[in-house]
Amino acid sequence: MEWLPQGHLAYFILEVVAELSLSGLEEKIQRKDWRGTRPYSPRMMTALLLYGYAVGVFSSRKIERSTYEDVAFRVLSGGEHPHFTTINEFRREHGPELSALFVQVLQLCRRAGLRTVGHVSLDGTKVGANASKHKAMSYGRMKDEEKRLLGEVEQLLASADQVDAEEDAWYGRGQRPEDLPEELRRRDTRLAKIHEAKLALEKEASEARAAELLEHAKKQRQQAETSTDPVERKRAATRASKSEQKAAELTGRDDDHDDDAGASPTTELPKHRVPSTDDGEPTSKAQRNFTDPDSRIMVRNGVFMQAYNAQAVVSESQIIVAHAVTNQPPDQHNLIPMMERVRDNCGRLPDVLSADAGFICEDNIRYCERNELDAYIAVGRKDDDVRAGRLPMSPARQARWDMREKLKSALGRELYARRKTIVEPVFGQIKCAMPFARFSLRGLAKVGSEWGIVCCCHNLLKLFRSVGSLADLPASG
Repeated sequence: MEWLPQGHLAYFILEVVAELSLSGLEEKIQRKDWRGTRPYSPRMMTALLLYGYAVGVFSSRKIERSTYEDVAFRVLSGGEHPHFTTINEFRREHGPELSALFVQVLQLCRRAGLRTVGHVSLDGTKVGANASKHKAMSYGRMKDEEKRLLGEVEQLLASADQVDAEEDAWYGRGQRPEDLPEELRRRDTRLAKIHEAKLALEKEASEARAAELLEHAKKQRQQAETSTDPVERKRAATRASKSEQKAAELTGRDDDHDDDAGASPTTELPKHRVPSTDDGEPTSKAQRNFTDPDSRIMVRNGVFMQAYNAQAVVSESQIIVAHAVTNQPPDQHNLIPMMERVRDNCGRLPDVLSADAGFICEDNIRYCERNELDAYIAVGRKDDDVRAGRLPMSPARQARWDMREKLKSALGRELYARRKTIVEPVFGQIKCAMPFARFSLRGLAKVGSEWGIVCCCHNLLKLFRSVGSLADLPASG
């Protein structure tokens, strides 16, 4: 008698995992010291995690318990019961390799006839971080708290000295370290945490200001090379040198900035920069979370939350064809790297792109024109003064105005109207049906890998409902 009915999702997951190449993951395991506890099968662990995310079981403790109580999990684990710490360690250590399975699943979707390019929609959604917004503190408050706690610690130490003197008179001299008052230990620990977060925030602000100066220097160098006015060329070169010198002072480096790690690949999304003064100091409102320093306070539906900005490009078959996570709330600078990820994953750019007003800017419009990508990006209402003739028509405003006119056409209205039926349901399915509304891991890199697993499982569910079994797929060609 079968434990599960024929055509169950668990059997489909087993089929898919048997089809996938886990060479990267297996090589990483083989590089470990072979002595010690025999590891569980990486395919079994992968199947457990993929099925868990697909059915909304994200906690490693719940996955372990399910290997005892849930028939589907017992089938997947083959009667094994890995400890929850083993499951969590496997997920944390092999997150990038598990996330990389996304591309292989995407190829299976293509073989099944599900559309991956054509008309795609790009959007972002705020997903809760594994941290509380109440554990975040601004730089201004850190400085105030540091002063207050230092004062309280000094008072407690003075009080402790007085008590020690009285007790020494009664019991003799000497006090053990563990006799330190609990109240003093608590304040001392909090002071150390605030001081550590304050130093980290200052370092990030200094690096952010240095990166900003280097960007200015690059533009000034270009102006020095292209300007026809010799005086302006000299001034631009001087300004560039000063910006580079100031950046070197802030970062403590005087080497060539061309080799700086700040030059990210085309598919890398921009990260949040700590607001800083001209001198590289954090502004008083710059914040840092003690639990997950990479996460940021963001707004979703008018509510402030500690979160990340998860991006997805979705095809007309509601297949996710590219994904990424950033800790920068605005979406404007994400369009180009996300389209490059589509190119990497699918071999080419889509034919049509639709996106909401969060992605509108001249650079994005020009990128789409250069790559012959038929883009429909909402403009919003910021160009009313241009239409009324109250503002001059600069190149940026002209690009936005042309996009506005394109969206007004019959074809533009028809194509942009499809956006809501392409990308919005996917976020609803992930957050409500799976349901995944909060990351389990912390840190931008680990969160990015977890979002990759979530997107991979979303596509697996679409593939399962489309074909039911990999045996029904045409041979890869």
